Parts: sequence; C-alpha cells; structure tokens
Amino acid sequence: MNPVAERITPSITTMIRMDHSQVLAVFHRYKPDVLPAKKRALVTNACLSIEIHAQLEEEIFYPALRQVLSGDEVLEKSEPEHAQMRTLIGELRGLMGRDGPTDEAACDEKFFELMRLVMHHVADEDTRLLPAAERLLRDQLGRLGIDMTKRRLELMKPHAAEFAESTVRSFPAGAPAGAALLTAGAVAVGAMLLPRNTKRTAENRMSPWRH
Repeated sequence: MNPVAERITPSITTMIRMDHSQVLAVFHRYKPDVLPAKKRALVTNACLSIEIHAQLEEEIFYPALRQVLSGDEVLEKSEPEHAQMRTLIGELRGLMGRDGPTDEAACDEKFFELMRLVMHHVADEDTRLLPAAERLLRDQLGRLGIDMTKRRLELMKPHAAEFAESTVRSFPAGAPAGAALLTAGAVAVGAMLLPRNTKRTAENRMSPWRH
C-alpha cells in the first residue's frame, strides 16, 4: 500500500462515521416550517449521501466484514435496511417539484420515516459493526479506506454539481458538511500518484537531455 496515501486517508471506519455525521447534520436542519426550496435541497442532499454511502458499504465494507464476522444479526439486516431506504428515497423524489415538494405534508412524513430508519441503522453500525471492524480488521482499515475513497469519487462524479448546490443551500452559513469527504478523497488519490510524479520530476532534473 502507498504509505503516503495510508497516512492521509481516513480509515474506512472513520470515513463511515464521517458519513453518518454528515447525514445526521442534514436531518437536524430539516423542519416542517423551512422554506420549500431549502426543504428540496435538504432532501436532495440527504438522499444522494445515503445512496452513495449505502453502495460503498455494500461493495467494500460489508464484504470485508463478512470475511471475519459471520452470522451477526446487525450485519445480516444491514442490506435489507438499505433497500428500505432506497424505496423511501424513490418515493421522496416522486414528491419533489422544481421549487420544492409538491405535497409538503406527505414529504415531511416520508422524510421523517427515512430519518427514523437511518438513525436506527446508524446506531447499530456505530455500536456494533464499526467496533467489530476495528477489532477484527485492524490491519486492513487503511487499505479499505483508500478503496472507499477511490470508489466514492467515481460514484460522486456524475452528481457533483447537484450535491454541491444542495450542500450550499443546506449549509449556507459555513463550510459544507459533505465537502470534507470530497477533499479527503481528492487528497488521497493525489497521494497515490505522488511518489510516481515525484520520481519522474527527480529524473527530469537529473537528466541533462530533458527539456
């Protein structure tokens, strides 16, 4: 593993906790009386964050954890809970118009249902799965963090503009809560390229025939 990337990239469990904190921050800002445009931004941001987070866990975290933790009740129900979240997300998107929800009461009810499901899921992961991973996958957490960062960038790319806009609208007073994850990802990928580029630069400096 690239030692520079390993030092600067969060471990997979740290990254999952960061995701949890970001989506919980969005939930905290959602109130029935907020303006429709902001409500739309919060729903958009939360739904994108949850979808990408769920896919990352299903592709990277859960398979690694299953190698060392079999028959765990929380782990076994995690993907079915993701499926429930995706169903609610689809229903929420169906309630969204260009300027906000087409039916605010229905949107509030559906979003709070999603909120309850996600908060229960987060509590299970934070208290059971993440400590288990830190105990049983100790030597793999850094590598898995790099894998998750690279895959996150791939998944985020088609939605970058939408995510950035909804984040700014959701958190207008300060730095976007989700931006740290994108920054960490970009830094990690850059770190993986750093030794190769540094070596090439050194070769260029040493050779009198290069211009």
